[in-house]
This record gives sequence, C-alpha cells and structure tokens, in this order.
Amino acid sequence: MVNISRDTFIEFINESIDELPKNHIQSLKNVAIIVEDRPSQEQLKRLNVAKYHTLYGLYEGIPLSQRQGIQKTLPDKITLFKEPLQEGSRNLIDLKENIKHTLWHEIAHYYGLNHEQIKGLETD
Repeated sequence: MVNISRDTFIEFINESIDELPKNHIQSLKNVAIIVEDRPSQEQLKRLNVAKYHTLYGLYEGIPLSQRQGIQKTLPDKITLFKEPLQEGSRNLIDLKENIKHTLWHEIAHYYGLNHEQIKGLETD
C-alpha cells in the first residue's frame, strides 16, 4: 500500500491529465474532477458493489451519447477515491498508473462507453 498526501494525489491526477490524449481531454466540457477518500455507502449500494469490492473512481452525469440536446446547469462529476487507489497500489509508479487508468476509464463513461466497450479498447 502507498500513502501520500492529498496534494500529491492531486498532482498525480494533473500529471495523468497531461498524459491522456489531448483531443479527449480538450473535449471535456463542464466536468468536475474531484477527490474523495472513499466511496460512500450510498454510492456502493446504488452501484451494487459487492461487500469485498470497492471503487477506484466514479462518473456521475449524463454521458454525451445520451444528451440529445439536453442543457445542464450542474457539471458532470468524476470522482477518484484516494484510499482504495492507494490500497490497490504496490508503489508510487503503480499508484500513478492506477490513477491514470481510473481517470481514463471514467472519462470514457463521460463519452458514453460502457464497461465492455472500455475493456475492448484496453485490449486492442
């Protein structure tokens, strides 16, 4: 397990943003990226997360592919969960990679991809 400060965790998120494909990052509109220590019990229940599983990240909003002209006033939200990401990482390099992978996964949900489509892209 790795344990870093919140500020360092946020730095790792910013580094990940810089490393992801620019066209996908620049097309993000009205999306807040936030850090929470852990997912809430409500989030785990709503997503049917099994007792011994957890979330590294969560996208909440209306995916672009489903908006059909809907104008929203509140931003979509991508949350990265600091403690599970740290617990699932062996060292700092692993943590940075897990943050980047989780962020990319949640951005893919913003664009409307489901888990099967995301896995397909990851294995291509």
